[in-house]
Amino acid sequence: MTKADVYLASDIKNILENGYKDIDPRPKYEDGTPAHTISVNHVVRKYDLSKGEFPISTLRHQAWKTGIREIFTIYNRPTNKLSEMEEMGVTWWTPWDIGDGTIGQRYGATVKRYDLINNLIADIKNDPYGRRKIMSLWQEADLHETKGLAPCAFLTIWNVRDKYLDMCMIQRSGDMLTASGAGGINEIQYAALLMMVARATGYEAGVFTHFVANEQIYDRHIDNAHELLRRAELKKDDTDKPTLVLNKEPGCDISTITIDDFEMKDYNPIKEPKLKFELGI
Repeated sequence: MTKADVYLASDIKNILENGYKDIDPRPKYEDGTPAHTISVNHVVRKYDLSKGEFPISTLRHQAWKTGIREIFTIYNRPTNKLSEMEEMGVTWWTPWDIGDGTIGQRYGATVKRYDLINNLIADIKNDPYGRRKIMSLWQEADLHETKGLAPCAFLTIWNVRDKYLDMCMIQRSGDMLTASGAGGINEIQYAALLMMVARATGYEAGVFTHFVANEQIYDRHIDNAHELLRRAELKKDDTDKPTLVLNKEPGCDISTITIDDFEMKDYNPIKEPKLKFELGI
């Protein structure tokens, strides 16, 4: 198993054994039923990309290109317009349309308004050992300006360490089995973001740490949770080590990086039976 697989199996067991059920949840399933969750607070996972610990799970297939395309809409070519997101291959934000063809003053719109990514890159280049390298999507003025989903993964903190660039990502809430869990889409895309910023600033991608304040499993995902634990037993003796490669020259303009510049090597996940996850919206 990958390091992410080990984390995922452990975290699933922890939630099933020690989690607490929410009361009167905001999200609803498509049929209108309240989408209850079992949660734990304060989950931390750490990976060293320089040692080949790329955070991707092999217990089910992860659409890694899809995840990276979404991170492009936030940081690479930031936008909140559904039409522009769809042009970049991101088609699942329609349920969060606030009625004007956008997801509100959120995510990419916040990055663009405050020029967060370019300011970060300039700071890393000009003051590498400074300790104020933070990008925050949690801007109170933006949250009050329009309706829209409050950012889930909302804060990144960056530090230079010799030839390496390290980053930690803070997430307020995470649907563990669909996105936020170990080796899931959120970790894949933010590890890819670390690689992009490192390449743009001339460093090597180092340690990626992921903190989730509240991580949950939805009540309609419990069967899938047990299936993932069964798969972990099947793969416990495997020595999987998938690696994401970014084929772009050091010092490149981050906005020129495309999905075709990424290559996933030695990724052999369990694909069947395909697991389906009903979303709480």
